[in-house]
Amino acid sequence: MPDGTSLKVSPLKALNADLRQSSVSGLSSGAFMTVQLHLAHSSTFIGAGIIAGGPFRCAESFRAAAAIAEDAWTLNALYVCMNPLIPQAAPDPARLAQIARETAARGQIDPVDQLREQKLYIFTGSADKVVDSSVVRTTREFYRLLGVPDDAIRFEQGLPAGHSIITDNPEDNPLDANRPPYLNNGGFMQSQRILEHLYGPLKPPVERLSGRIVRFDQTEFFDGDPRASMSDFAYAYVPQAVEDGAPCRVHIALHGCKQGYDYVNFVNGKPDLENSVPYGNRYFTTTGYNEIADANNLVILYPQAQGTDNTDTQNPDGCWDWWGYTAEDPENPDYYSKDAIQIRAIHRMLQRLGGN
Repeated sequence: MPDGTSLKVSPLKALNADLRQSSVSGLSSGAFMTVQLHLAHSSTFIGAGIIAGGPFRCAESFRAAAAIAEDAWTLNALYVCMNPLIPQAAPDPARLAQIARETAARGQIDPVDQLREQKLYIFTGSADKVVDSSVVRTTREFYRLLGVPDDAIRFEQGLPAGHSIITDNPEDNPLDANRPPYLNNGGFMQSQRILEHLYGPLKPPVERLSGRIVRFDQTEFFDGDPRASMSDFAYAYVPQAVEDGAPCRVHIALHGCKQGYDYVNFVNGKPDLENSVPYGNRYFTTTGYNEIADANNLVILYPQAQGTDNTDTQNPDGCWDWWGYTAEDPENPDYYSKDAIQIRAIHRMLQRLGGN
């Protein structure tokens, strides 16, 4: 497979997509963003897949964590939403559920009552050293408190997996690894397990893809604003039948930190281009989404976050924003609402696929 930077660039085209049947999943920062996007536009989605992610707005748990707001949200992200120092410091799902209700009442996200009809796949590996399993369990409780029934939630926590999306690729990391590219071989494609839970019985994945990966200009969807910390390009897998006009559904797959196509290490605030990583295309080519999508006329949309490290935006690992680094006002960060720059951009992509 060629490197992601060498694929032909095409505009994101409108397809015959039923946006009422959309869904979203993600790993790590992509899982935190999945929760935010899911709540912001729950009227659009049928469900979400969350791999190693915490509940809505958990980075705002303790404003008194530091004198400066930006520092407080960062500390919350590290020591509440990823690795709580003590059990009492873990996210409080009841409080965050109430915050979600209040956010909906202000019209910043869709009404939370719609979540009662949704399906959820939530996963934590017992060997995960990046996002502690105790945090992911609060995500399940958060959704329960908002009315999602237990029989709609597939919660998996017993597998001794590290911080990763699980694949059956022999070349990927061992199951218990906690290192890039955060793709671990566990003998099954977790992406396919997610889609089968969200959509019900599906045709088995194809062995040979009929369609193509479309590389498109992503900047139009965030208006080229550097504050977005999003890459110039993003990707979508489009089955041949869908490109020929067949009706389709859309699943949004959100990569985690250090998994974007153009991820590079930053050294002293500058990208280390001479030592760039070789795995930036793996999330949209080897995680199994495309094979099952091809068999079921699903389009997989792969938005791309970008590493940024300057005076305006500190996001060197190319994470999705779930603690407020895109905020213009750090005291009142808006990274979780319909108007948040990244959420708005991804939703625009989805609307384009539906013809709007």
